[in-house]
Amino acid sequence: MRYEIDAAMLQTLLSSFAAAEDALARLDERVVRSPVGEGFAERSHFFDAAGALWVAGELVHVEDLVLHDAHMDSRAPSHELTIAHSVLRARRRIWTGEPAWALGASGLATLTATLGEGEGAAPEVKSPGVPAETDEEGGDEDGPLAAEMAEIDALLARSQKLLDIHTGKVTVSETAAAAPARRNDDPLGLLGDDEWDEEQRLAEWRGLLPLADSLPPVLGAIILFEAWERIEPLRRQHWLGGLLVAGHLRARGKVASHLFSFYGGLKLVRHERRRARDRATRLQAFLEAMHLGAAAGLKELDRLSLARTQMELRFRGRRSNSSLPDLADFILSRPMVSAAMIARHLRITPRGALNLVNEIGIREITGRGRYRAWGII
Repeated sequence: MRYEIDAAMLQTLLSSFAAAEDALARLDERVVRSPVGEGFAERSHFFDAAGALWVAGELVHVEDLVLHDAHMDSRAPSHELTIAHSVLRARRRIWTGEPAWALGASGLATLTATLGEGEGAAPEVKSPGVPAETDEEGGDEDGPLAAEMAEIDALLARSQKLLDIHTGKVTVSETAAAAPARRNDDPLGLLGDDEWDEEQRLAEWRGLLPLADSLPPVLGAIILFEAWERIEPLRRQHWLGGLLVAGHLRARGKVASHLFSFYGGLKLVRHERRRARDRATRLQAFLEAMHLGAAAGLKELDRLSLARTQMELRFRGRRSNSSLPDLADFILSRPMVSAAMIARHLRITPRGALNLVNEIGIREITGRGRYRAWGII
């Protein structure tokens, strides 16, 4: 399938492309200059993770995701909530890395965790002249802890391979070549499809990076996302495509102030348009998603700026060691906070956290007596 954009296609996408470019530029400039930029960047991780599950057809409440991230679940986490937390952790890993790290070989290997899951420990290198040690009792291969020790050895081998890739001792291609054709723990092929070569599909998608780099950042981003949707490199991490799109925009310098919430805008586009058979319709839907995501980000930024101004009036003139400024920053960085979360972050008692919340004057969103939470709505 060809992914180039010809002159006729560009003429069709020109208006949507201009709107997306302008909205992304305005959002990036506002976040850079805003005093609530850091809090906005952190909050976008939660909303984009919930949006990624929304696009996949699953509903995950942002409040549950916040509590799960703080290890304060009110109930056993669901499978969808666990996936959403994986999206959240992946976004944070991309944001803390270098701008071009996510699209590189080591970045993709870390994010996809495709380092040869079935290989065992590396073969032991014997020194010449040293006799091999023999087990008088016939070895420990049939011992009661043989399976557990084999799993530990395999885990240590995978960790060592990941460290070698980060340090440059081993390349991803060498690791892929050394991986077996079939998983040792799945001899019948029940857990994986041998005909679905994820490494080959991922390499095919990475082959489009030079084409995306030769185009404007927004056009390159929608080409990468369309190719991700068509190729489907990863079955269990299909949500990674939107995160890599945000990483591409950051690497190209289009949205450098934060990691753009692409799924937050994509969920506002109708399913029929973003999954249409016509390619022009799909590309327009992706451009519209960027425009809507940037517009929603500008509204969120205005809401956070107004909330910070109101909170600053509360602790203006307080002593220098007051905890209210730190509480304000913490509230701005989470969609929702509870008394236990505030107490843990500020290292105070839950009673002290309730007193600070009453002083700073934020809105309660639960309306319950036993469990109370506050947030900026």
